[in-house]
Amino acid sequence: MPVIIKGAGDLASGIALRLFHAGFDMLMTEIAAPLTVRRTVAFSRAVYEGRAAVEDAGAVLVKDEAGIREALAQKLIPVLVDPQAAIAKQLNPPALIDAIMAKKNTGTAITDAPLVIGLGPGFSAGFDCHVVIETMRGHYLGRVITKGSAIPNTGVPGGIEGFSTERLLRCSAAGVFEAKAAIGDPVRKGGEVAAVRSERGPIPIHAEIDGVLRGLLPSGIPVGKGMKAGDIDPRCEAAHCFTVSDKALAIGGGVLEALLRFLPPYALFQGGRG
Repeated sequence: MPVIIKGAGDLASGIALRLFHAGFDMLMTEIAAPLTVRRTVAFSRAVYEGRAAVEDAGAVLVKDEAGIREALAQKLIPVLVDPQAAIAKQLNPPALIDAIMAKKNTGTAITDAPLVIGLGPGFSAGFDCHVVIETMRGHYLGRVITKGSAIPNTGVPGGIEGFSTERLLRCSAAGVFEAKAAIGDPVRKGGEVAAVRSERGPIPIHAEIDGVLRGLLPSGIPVGKGMKAGDIDPRCEAAHCFTVSDKALAIGGGVLEALLRFLPPYALFQGGRG
C-alpha cells in the first residue's frame, strides 16, 4: 500500500520527490481549491490542471482507489481531493505524513497508520503522532523528533539574504485574485505584481523588495484580506523557482529517515518501485 501524504503543497511535494527517488509508492491528498503559492514545485497543481510535474516526477489527479492503482502502475504520484485523508481507512497505509503545514493539528491521529509523522508546530510525538519533523529554518531543520514537539510557530517567515516578512506578498483586501506577473519574473521594489478585484475596485499588491517572483497564486481564485499571495526571492536565481527548495529537501530527508527507522523492512517497499 502507498504511503499517504496529507497536503500537496511545495513542502509536501519536496517530501514526495525524496520518497519517489527512494522507491516509495505514495498518495497525496488535497483540498478542492489548493492555495499553494509555489505552484511550479507543487503537485497540488494537479487539482486544477489534471497533471503536474515537479522536476523529474509526475503526478495525476485521481478520483478513487482504481485511479490510485492505475497511477502507481504508471509510476505517477496520484493526487486525490480528500482533505481529511479518509481514504486511509480504506487503504490501510504503512505510514501517514501530515504535511498540511497548518501550524496546528487539523484532525490527524496517532491511530491513523502504523507510523504517523507530523510536520512542524502543532504536533506532539507520542501523543497525536509517532514522530515530528522540525520545519523551522536553522540548525534543527529536518531533525526527527521522537519526544515532544517542534519549535513553536513564530509567525515570522525564515530569512533569506536578510529579508523575512518583506519577501511575502499579501492581499490587502478580500476579493478575486489577479496576477500581473508570472513565476520566475524579475520584480522591482514598488512594482505592481498582482491585484485583488474587490467591491471597491482593483486593489494593487506591490513588491517590497527586488528579486525574482518565486511563487504566486493563480488568477481567478477567491482570497481573503491578509492571505499570502506570493513570495519573492532576493537571490534573483530564476532557476530556483522551478526546483524544490533546500528547506523542502531537508524536511523530506527527515521524513525518509523516519520511515527507514521506524517501519519494518517488509512494509517499506511492499508493492512499490524499490
